[in-house]
Order: sequence, then C-alpha cells, then structure tokens
Amino acid sequence: MAQPASIPSADERPDYAEIAALVARSRAAQEKIANYTQAQVDELIRGMVWAVAKEDVAEMIAQHTVDESQLGNYDGKYLKIFRKTRAALLDIINDKSVGVIEEDAERNIIKIAKPVGVIGALSPSTNPEATPVIKGISAVKGRNSIIIAPHPRCKLTNKLICDLMREALVKLGAPADLVISIDSPSVEKTNELMRQCDRVLATGGSAMVTAAYSSGTPALGVGVGNAVITVDDTADLDDAAEKIRISKTLDLAASCSSDNSVVLFDAIYDDMLAKLEHQGGYVVTPEEKVLLQNTIWVDGHLNTAIVAQPPEKIAGMAGIGLPEGKRFFIVPETGFGPEYPFSGEKLSVVMALYRVKDIDEAIALTNNIQSYQGQGHSCGIYSNSDDNILKLAKATKTSRVMVNQPQAPSNSGNLWNGMRQTFSLGCGSWGGNGTNNNITWRDLINETWVSKPLAVAKTIPSDEELFGDVIAKLAK
Repeated sequence: MAQPASIPSADERPDYAEIAALVARSRAAQEKIANYTQAQVDELIRGMVWAVAKEDVAEMIAQHTVDESQLGNYDGKYLKIFRKTRAALLDIINDKSVGVIEEDAERNIIKIAKPVGVIGALSPSTNPEATPVIKGISAVKGRNSIIIAPHPRCKLTNKLICDLMREALVKLGAPADLVISIDSPSVEKTNELMRQCDRVLATGGSAMVTAAYSSGTPALGVGVGNAVITVDDTADLDDAAEKIRISKTLDLAASCSSDNSVVLFDAIYDDMLAKLEHQGGYVVTPEEKVLLQNTIWVDGHLNTAIVAQPPEKIAGMAGIGLPEGKRFFIVPETGFGPEYPFSGEKLSVVMALYRVKDIDEAIALTNNIQSYQGQGHSCGIYSNSDDNILKLAKATKTSRVMVNQPQAPSNSGNLWNGMRQTFSLGCGSWGGNGTNNNITWRDLINETWVSKPLAVAKTIPSDEELFGDVIAKLAK
C-alpha cells in the first residue's frame, strides 16, 4: 500500500534505520510470547511491577525522577511508582487475556484475543515514573511487545525503569526486548516509531498526540485535561475541601486531571472557601492575579517553567508574598475562554474559583470552560444529591464524572473506585479521540469473533409490530 504523500519515504528519514532495528528486535521478542499461556503472561507482568515497585527501588526511582525532570515532588513520584503500579497490576491480573476471553450465549458468539504486535508508546515528562510500567504491563498482558519513547527531559528515568523490567523478564525466561527504551529520544525518532509500530499509545502534549493520529498507524491518543469540579449545597464540605487539596497538590499538579477550576454553589460559597483556605489555599488579590497571570502565560503560551513547581517558587517568580503554610493558589474568576486564561489548564498548583446559583449554572459553566479546553476529559462533583450528580453527568460533554473523590488520583483508577487503572484517558470525539476508555490491555489486542448459528433464528416481525404508529404518522 502506498504511503500518504505527507509522509516522506524511508530514504528521506535519517532515523528510519535506527528505529527499524529496534522494531525488528521488538517484533522478534513478541513472536516468542505470542503463544504464551495466561499463567506465563501473568507471571511476566507481576515480575515487571515487582522489579520497580519494591520499596527501596521505588524510593530510588522517585528521587531519580525528581532530580532529572525537576517536575513534581518526591512524595507524588513515590506514590505513583510504589502504589499506582501495584494498583494497576491488581486491576488486570485476574483478567483473561489469552484465548477465549468472552462468550455471548444470547448471540452465540465467542471472542478470542490476539496480540497486535509491537506497541509504540509515548511517555510524558509529567508522569515518567509509572507510565512506562503501566503501559508495559498492559502491552505484555495482551502478549505484545512495547517500545517506549520518553520525553527527552526524562530519558534517563525511562531507561532506568525499562532496564529494571528487562532484567526481570530475562530472569523469568522471556526476551528482554519485550520492553525497549529509546535511550536518546527526539521528536524525529518518536515520529518514526509511530510510523513503524503496529499500534500507537500516545500520552503527551497535544502536538505529539496529533502526530500519533497522523502517523498512518492505528493510534490511541488522549485529549487535553482541564478538570472542573463542582461543590453543591448537599456536599460534606470538610471532606470536599480536603480531597480538593489532595488532588490539587498531588505531585505538584503534574497530572492533567488536577482540579483546574472549582465551582461553588452560592449557598455554601463562603463556608467552602474558608475550608479551602484552611487546607492551604491562598486567595490572590486582584493585583496578584495579574502578576500570576503574567507569570503562568508568556506570549499566550503556558510557561513551562511553572509546570509542577512548588507554590513558593511560583510566588517568587510572580513577585507575590506567599504566607507560610500555603500550598496552592485560589484565583477568583468569572469568565471563560482565551480572554480568561485561568479557565484553562495550568499544570500547576493554581486553581480558578467560580460562584454559581445552582446545578444548572454549574453545568453551563462546566461546558463553557471545557469548550475552551478539556472537553471530553473529566469533571467531578461533591454532592449527596443523586439528582444533581446525574444531571451533571447527563448534560456535560465528558467521559468521566468523579463523585466525592479527589479528581487527580481517581479518574485514572484507584483502590476506592472501579475505574480502570491507567495514565491514558480517552476523551471521545469531544476531545478528538477514538475512544472514551480508560485505556488498558483490552485496547491493545485484536479480537476474533466466532459466530455460530443461533438455536432459533431471529424472525422479522410484521410491519404493524415493527413500525407501529410510525406508518400512520408518515402517511399524513
């Protein structure tokens, strides 16, 4: 099949041969486990997680990640590599991913899992510690191999983690090349990987996700995060304030699921704001808001120097005197869109605060904010009203609604909910993605459907039964 005109030929791509060699190694390794049993596959992914998540190793990786990336903090990195990887393993370890994985008796259909082959994965600078592990075990669970292209800012961390998993694979009798790291990454090499692999699993900036969809290879990408969190007048305010602080400050807001905007009902606005301040929130003055805005955005673009940084550093850059004990900024806001940049994703310990009358205003505001940035990703609500919860869920263009949970550690799956564990959150057509899923191993396999005849064939009913009063209405 001819390549699209927009993709240069192999001779015009200087990194073609290097990536082709990696893909060949990866493909040879994958073929060796293509017929592994479920028990063999599950042993491999348990070994891959244990190699990086045992306490002393997790401590080392967490510190190494902070030292190299200069993003986030040790506690957040440690939680991800020590706890999140275990939770991700627990989430899939009992799934059947080999052979017959599903039987639909009503339709007399059997589904058989088949590996895709070589997965090309992107690992972002904001989550470089657990992303290679979670993507790695998802790939191998489906009897695939994986090549991981890291952000250059975290290339040593990626190599360290991949090498540990490779050592574990060899000790368990499997090929090391089931996991391969691109040790000297570049945009060109990442693009080349996406062209040559069998399926792309892209987590990163919008430019890389767009490139994944343009690579000519089937791709699973994610949309922009810009979580909006509503607190209504039935919520447990102390619980909500604590969980918003947990979410807002986790790994210094490196996650795209961090609370970017919080929407408070009129009836609880003052009480809830006081509780957020008690949790370490600092409400900026109008003058400080201008200083903060000019620091976070430069020439209309997010200033990468503030991403996942301590509040003291951001305050110093902005010329704001941050009182001791304050852990995140609260910025009162009224509008949304490009003229109100605080309504967008900030990737920092900065939170926009809005005031609304009721759930209808909260829904309208959520949709307006996310039509600017983050549509399809996720939103949340603190509420004890099922009516409000379901009204928000039905009326927002979002793939996930977290109820009474800290957004950042919840929408990608956690022990306290049933969401699939991942760091790849599909945003559906709203976010320009092909799936709404929390992407995991089931998205990284092919499925063969075996269809047998039904015991009793279906019959088409009479026109009167099938069309009913539609016939009469269309005859008018």
